[in-house]
Order: sequence, then C-alpha cells, then structure tokens
Amino acid sequence: MVHTMENKFFTSFRFVMPNIIFSTKTCFVVLMTHFWLYVGIILTLNILGLSSVQANTKYASFVMEEVSGRVLYARNADKQLYPASLAKIMTLYILFEELQSKNLTLKSQIPISSLSASRSPSKLYLKPGETISVEDAILALVTKSANDIATAVSEKISVSEREFAKRMTRKAKALGMSRTIFKNASGLPNRAQMSTARDMAKLGMAIRIDFPEYYSYFSHKSFRFRGQTYRNHNRLLTSFEGTDGIKTGYIGASGFNLVASTERNGVRLIGVVFGGKTSKSRDLHMIKLLTNQFKVVEPVRVASVPISTPLPRPDNKNISVSTSRLFSVVPPISKPQIIIRSNPPQSANSQIASASDSWSIQVGSFSRKISAHKAAIKARRSAASVLAMIPAEVSLVMRGELPLWRVRFQGLDEPSARAACVELYQSGNACFALPDIIASSSSS
Repeated sequence: MVHTMENKFFTSFRFVMPNIIFSTKTCFVVLMTHFWLYVGIILTLNILGLSSVQANTKYASFVMEEVSGRVLYARNADKQLYPASLAKIMTLYILFEELQSKNLTLKSQIPISSLSASRSPSKLYLKPGETISVEDAILALVTKSANDIATAVSEKISVSEREFAKRMTRKAKALGMSRTIFKNASGLPNRAQMSTARDMAKLGMAIRIDFPEYYSYFSHKSFRFRGQTYRNHNRLLTSFEGTDGIKTGYIGASGFNLVASTERNGVRLIGVVFGGKTSKSRDLHMIKLLTNQFKVVEPVRVASVPISTPLPRPDNKNISVSTSRLFSVVPPISKPQIIIRSNPPQSANSQIASASDSWSIQVGSFSRKISAHKAAIKARRSAASVLAMIPAEVSLVMRGELPLWRVRFQGLDEPSARAACVELYQSGNACFALPDIIASSSSS
C-alpha cells in the first residue's frame, strides 16, 4: 500500500515538475523581456534628450507673446543658469547702440588683438593685427558665433572686455533683466556669468524692438568670409516656419541653449530653451513649445471696408496736449501687420460711450524712450495726411516685468484710424487700430 502511494506521488511529481519548470521559465522570459524593453525605452529617451526635464538641472524654458508681454509657458524661468553664447545677443545689442549713435558704421574696422585671437573656438581664426568690418563682425557673431570676434568687438567699444562686460550687465538691468550678470562678451565659461530664461526672452524682444533696422541680420542663414561659408547654428530658420532669429549657445556647463523669435499670422512669440541634451533635441523641444502656444494665441480681427483713398482728418479741436506728448518715427519693424482688435460685447453704457467713435492707433512699444520718440516722428511723416497735426502720446507701460515706452496717436475717428494704419502699413510700419474704450482698458 505504501509503495503504491509512493509510486503515485513520484509519478505525479514527474508529471507536474516539468510544467512548473516550464511556467517558471516562461515567467522569467516575460519578465526579462519587459525589463529590457523598459531599459531600451529609457536609453532611447536619454539619447534623444527627451527624458524628464525635472531630472535635467540645466533645463529651463519660457515662451511669451511679444505685443502683450503675456507669459504663455514657463519652467524654471527664473533659475540662474549659464547663458553660453546667448551672451552674444547683448554684445550685439551694444554694438547696435554704437551704430545707432553714429560712433561706428557698418564699414568701421575692428582690430584683432592677441587676446581676442587667443579665444577658444568657435572662431574665425583671425591673427593679431588683422581687422574685420563691423558688418562682417555682426554676421560672424550671428552665424558662426565667433568668440574671437566677440572679444574684438568688446575691445573696440570699451577699454577692455572686462569693462565691456560691466556695460553689458548695466544694460541688462536697464532692460529689466534683474537676474543676469555678464562677465565676458562671448559667453565662454565663467562661474559668475549667469542669466535666466525669462531674462533672455526680455533681451530677445528688446533687441528686435529697439533695432529693427539691424535685427534682420539674425535671419541670415549663412555668412561667407574670405572664401569660406559658415552656416547659421539656428536651424529653426529653415525648419520652423515664421522664425527669423535669433541665437543659439552651448558650453558643457549649460547644455544646448536657444532663443527663437517666430511670427505667424500677426502673432510673434519669443521662446527660450536652456539645457538641451543635444542641439537636435533642443530644436525639437522649442518647435513643440512654440507650436503648442501658436494654437492657443490667435490674432483677433474685425472685418473692415478697404480704403482706397485717404479719408479726411477728424476735427482735433478737443485734443488736449500734455508735456508727455510730442509733435513728432523708427525704421520699419520686420513683417509689419495691420491688426484690428475686435470690440467686446457691449453693454448699454458702453454703447453710449462708443457713440463718439473715438479711436486710437498704436505704432509700437520700445524699451528705450529715444526709440519711441523716433518712432513717433516717423509715423507722423509716413501718415501725414492723417497724423500731421495729431500729437503723439509716449507713455511708460509694463509688459509683464519689462518696462516699455508705448507710442499712440489718439482722438481719431474709426475711418481715420484705419486710413492711418493703411498708410503706415504701405510704408512698412506696424500699426494697431483700436477703439479708445479698449485702448483705455489696456492702459491700466
């Protein structure tokens, strides 16, 4: 009896064990398959630079809409990080200041010193004693991001690169870049040289608004110098529709940085990415950020009757002139648009208020008051049939954290406001026409 039970037990054991072993092997294979699949996915994401941005201590991003200054997206926007060659945007800003003030011309020659020639790549490899024109220097900074030229520019404008960096920092503070410190003109490694995504967005916006006559250099896709062609590092110029600038940057401590300015359908977005793992992943991330925000921000327009001839100027007897207004416009902003904002649903009171048909036009907002004055003068000349006797109002407003000088002409009726915008647009200037009820609400 015992032997019979033992035989049955061993028979069952021999039958069950292979199944158990087979099941165990199957489970092990399945588990290992999932494990290696997971590892493969993580490695792939790391290679592509798409792993969680929270794990990337160098990462920050920021997107804002230029006209309103509205922040659309922000991640680590105020974290101080290394700007790398984004510092050259400020170098160019100051160089444009020197051109605008006539201290330099595009043909002025910049000498190459031993110090500038010794700067590490990226560079043009000019030798001490050689020279480069200001215009070629601009293109070398924009496309090649040449460190030797950045130092040469700083030495041309200031007594030393160190003093030039102090000027860069002072200008940053004046533009509202409160968390930015510059230590050199190139962005080469320096532990004390820091900025933020938000600050770089402010700079990217300011350089386009203040120097529209020079901003177009940022759209150059290549630069030919002494028989050699250098491609612009900003690949979004060719891969993302509407992008017309501005600058890339990279050092080991920063990762791959980018400031981009893109305009579509009258909406311009400024995007900033710090800390990309590769230039390609950085570009793809910027494209994703901007694409998502363009879906959210759409221009608002109202239908208007085409105006073929200038309409009569309104009676301006009731227009008051204050000391903040001037009888007084800046070279044209790239790709200007006539943008007419629609009226919100009106209550009975607001309908009464709008019965006077009082409209205003806005020709721009500028980070420097002198640029606003110049813009006012040019606008009056360009639309003289409407604006010749209209005082311009130049007022200080805040766009987010950026102080701007806004230029408006008020006291118009709707047809005259539209006619002025048509003339300004035809001469290559920007123009917003809006009812005073909206203008006054946007002033607060």
